[in-house]
Amino acid sequence: MRLSWNEIRVRAAKFVANWEEIASDERRDTQSFYNDFFEVFGIQRRSVARYEYHVKKLENRSGYIDLFWPGVLLVEQKSRGRSLKEAYEQAGNYFDGLSESKRPKYILLSDFQIFELYDCDEAREILFPLKELPLNVEAFGFMVGKQRRIFRDQDPANIKASELVGHLHDMLEESGYRGYDLECFLVRIVFCLFADDTGIFAPRDLFLDFIEHRTSGDGSDLGAKLSELFQVLDTPDSDRTITLDEDLNRFPYVNGDLFKGSLRIPAFNSTMRQALLDACMFDWSNISPAIFGALFQSVMDPEERRQQGAHYTIEKNILKVIEPLFLDGLWDEFSQLKSRKDTRKTSDLRKFRDKLGQLRFFDPACGCGNFLIIAYRELGHVRK
Repeated sequence: MRLSWNEIRVRAAKFVANWEEIASDERRDTQSFYNDFFEVFGIQRRSVARYEYHVKKLENRSGYIDLFWPGVLLVEQKSRGRSLKEAYEQAGNYFDGLSESKRPKYILLSDFQIFELYDCDEAREILFPLKELPLNVEAFGFMVGKQRRIFRDQDPANIKASELVGHLHDMLEESGYRGYDLECFLVRIVFCLFADDTGIFAPRDLFLDFIEHRTSGDGSDLGAKLSELFQVLDTPDSDRTITLDEDLNRFPYVNGDLFKGSLRIPAFNSTMRQALLDACMFDWSNISPAIFGALFQSVMDPEERRQQGAHYTIEKNILKVIEPLFLDGLWDEFSQLKSRKDTRKTSDLRKFRDKLGQLRFFDPACGCGNFLIIAYRELGHVRK
């Protein structure tokens, strides 16, 4: 079982106290120093890494890596006070001489008093003195199977999807279709776009085919047809009339209140109909549901948005909050359960699944709802 970060920090503080004054000589202290360093993270060094690993460098020369964990870590150690520039050049030569499968993701340089850690994949480095190791243990998360979280900017596909819906919104608004009706209408449309590409509507493109083949090219009947479709989506199969149009009857019942209640019927023209078809032909299967939050904000006028506090937080920033708050702990618990080999593993996994289903989250500043949307989406990932 992986040590907690609190325990690792306690161990790191003891490591600093033991070694801060005595470690100085590369030949004499390196092996003892790193045996204890690995113990900080609950790892026996000999189980994963070797000292003086022989490697053939370029130009038919050879050398010995001070400490090598294949595929993970290369350490080049110097005596106290020695320049680490030379260590960096040596480490680079060793790295180039290794086969692709053995090249480490991380390179660590040290003179016992300074740590320089390089992430070879991300071209990122961190430098700190030995005494600050307890504050920087998470930089070595890779040693305990915890990779650094990367919060990426919004996927261009999400931006494209937002633009398609935004274009339709602008044309509807310009036509005089505004307010609650417009907001609710677009949310319903976006649901249908998701459903068409994610298996909720079957076969795939059921919504696209309905728009393309059962509405007029000039868009004159599109609003009425969509209104009729929304009513069907709000009607259980058992309550539908036997004379209902077969193309409409293929759509499933969607429980909840999304399609409950009637809206003013928007008037489309051919250009607006094509904008909806463009959105239908886009692949929505990999689009983040966070687009709903962006949509809620985009269709509200600025004054209404200020009054209701409906502000959209991008997914990247939401993950920075919810991952350390509760997701990381759930992933750790799930990983520990999966690694067990005892007879209670299956029953405990079922209990964990039930626990996920009973979790409740409160967002007191809920505006567009994106924190809750992303939280529940990520819980779905944990379930897998």
